Amino acid sequence: MGVSRLWPALLALLILPVPGEPQEARIALPPGFTISVFASGFDRARFMAVDPRGTLLLSDPGAGKILALPDADRDGRADRVVEVVGGLSRPHGLAFQDGKLLVGDSDRVLRFTYDPVAMRASRPEVLIQGLPRGGNHPYKTVIVGPDRRLYVSVGSSCNVCEERDPRRAAIMRYNADGSGETLVATGVRNAVGIAFHPVTGKLWATINERDWRGDDVPPDYITEIVEGGFYGWPYCYVQGGKVHPDPEYTNPQACARTTLPTLEIQAHSAPIGLAFYTATQFPAEYRGNLFVAIQGSWNRSVPTGYKLVRVRMKDGRPQGIEDFGTGWLQGGRKYASLVDVVVGGDGSLYLSDQGGGVVYRISYSPAR
Repeated sequence: MGVSRLWPALLALLILPVPGEPQEARIALPPGFTISVFASGFDRARFMAVDPRGTLLLSDPGAGKILALPDADRDGRADRVVEVVGGLSRPHGLAFQDGKLLVGDSDRVLRFTYDPVAMRASRPEVLIQGLPRGGNHPYKTVIVGPDRRLYVSVGSSCNVCEERDPRRAAIMRYNADGSGETLVATGVRNAVGIAFHPVTGKLWATINERDWRGDDVPPDYITEIVEGGFYGWPYCYVQGGKVHPDPEYTNPQACARTTLPTLEIQAHSAPIGLAFYTATQFPAEYRGNLFVAIQGSWNRSVPTGYKLVRVRMKDGRPQGIEDFGTGWLQGGRKYASLVDVVVGGDGSLYLSDQGGGVVYRISYSPAR
């Protein structure tokens, strides 16, 4: 059994819910914020998007489905779960392009005609095909940039190796019709989350670095992507702002041209989904800040991660990083496997947990 198939099963064993205790009861947030379960019962809750009417959509690759989670009565909990489309291989990234639904599947990007009233997708067309499939990082993330072009991230097939396909461990750009494939960044081992800054228009990504180099080596990172940048994998990594060679795969020339990441974070913490806060529900100090879902380590001797973090931003640059939501890791016990975070149509944050099959809602109410 390959690592990509084995990991979800291992993850399920690592998540240890306490019978009778609501998961959200243990979560600590800043004053004024509350967390609640918005929807539950999913096989593997992964990436999310908000449709043109403000309804939250969720990819569930374990079930091969895209699901809609309407909240018509606006009580902070999904009224029902609607199957938008099923029968997919491994759906992951979701985006909207001129009202049509884009889905990153195993080796392709699909485009569907989407009815936001019925919450149904139909008439699929293959927009991009022949992407590398399988391996340790099989998921495909797709977003639409401010230039109206498509951006797709593809993870490495392995922990550390020399890939035959240059589209592995890379971020690509395509024209709106799926043509004109161009490499935007390489050497990004697993850029699961990608998003554009709402003001600068710059592309940002979360990078999961290599394993089995030590508990604190190398750092994962969150970075603004430099066009044409090479970020080191597999030949080197960056720690403390300095480039270090990998002990197994050496290439001094590659290390010499490695682009330094914007923000290093704890090794093996596994940053996944990211979202810039553009709504007005939260206090003004949060606007323009970056929220990142930290999935958590799986092979570190002392577990780390399992939280939601806030990156304070000013003029498009990070000013610091701090915990925003914690409590999913207590005394070495892991209670979630956080994946994605999005800003909902109501201004709340929505957070997916593939380990618990849950989508959380985080909202703010000022003290009276």
